[in-house]
Amino acid sequence: MAPVLVTGVTGFVGAHLAARLVELGREVRVLVRDPARLPDADWVRHVEVVQGDATDAGSLGRALDGVSVAHYLLHAMSDGDDYAAADREMAQTFAAAAERAGVRRIVYLGGLRPPADSEPTEHLASRDEVAQILLAGAVPAVVLRAGMVIGRGSASFDLMEVATRLLPVVVGPTWLRRHMQPVALDDLLHYLVAVTDLDDDVNRGFDVGGPDVMSYRELLEAHAHASGRRRPPALLFPVLLPHTFSLVVGTLAPGSSSLNAALVHSLSLDMVCTERDLEALVGPPEGGPTGVEEALRRANA
Repeated sequence: MAPVLVTGVTGFVGAHLAARLVELGREVRVLVRDPARLPDADWVRHVEVVQGDATDAGSLGRALDGVSVAHYLLHAMSDGDDYAAADREMAQTFAAAAERAGVRRIVYLGGLRPPADSEPTEHLASRDEVAQILLAGAVPAVVLRAGMVIGRGSASFDLMEVATRLLPVVVGPTWLRRHMQPVALDDLLHYLVAVTDLDDDVNRGFDVGGPDVMSYRELLEAHAHASGRRRPPALLFPVLLPHTFSLVVGTLAPGSSSLNAALVHSLSLDMVCTERDLEALVGPPEGGPTGVEEALRRANA
């Protein structure tokens, strides 16, 4: 069986996906700029490591040679202010390299889209633009549009940790009442692995979320309960601008402040699934989709 390429393995989802594919006995290749940044984990010893940059055609040629499926889990949020242009160019370069290498499928992880009557944030618009670039390419692509991922180590989970552990009072705008549809890490990995073997003629996006729809404030309360902490009181102000609030909170959580700020900014929009077609193609996770309460329990274990 041809190897599967996983990019973005120094990030949260990429590392977990590579580990899951190795666990399932798949031959895995990873592309990293600096192998020293790979996690100290057992799965790393079972993958082929290609050192290179996803913006460089030569690096991509080496990484994609002989590959059947390539998981594209990259974004340029931490590479400067004009990340949308960088993401656009990187996606175009990757799609062209995959075509030259004869790759059978590209899998991209994006985010849920806001309602059609809402103005998307710059971050969400960029992610959707990357999805459209890959879907328009010569290599069939599957785009998973995921909600907030619940798992220890994800940027979204770290933001909840900040709100429930470090802040005595959550001061936020009233749009924290907007609705979202989180997805458990294990469920997301199930779908990412499953679409690796989809028929070649599938070229489309799919919404991915858990069974529960709730507001971010309700999610904070559920997280506080699951982690054994008191529920932080919330003071909501209708005049607090999304951009101002995102910059303030984004600097408190670990990781990239620009990514954290973008995630917080997206909370001003409803982000829920509009279809569940993927389950009809690949089936649900074992035991069914994971609810928020169980996902938080696993993340806090």
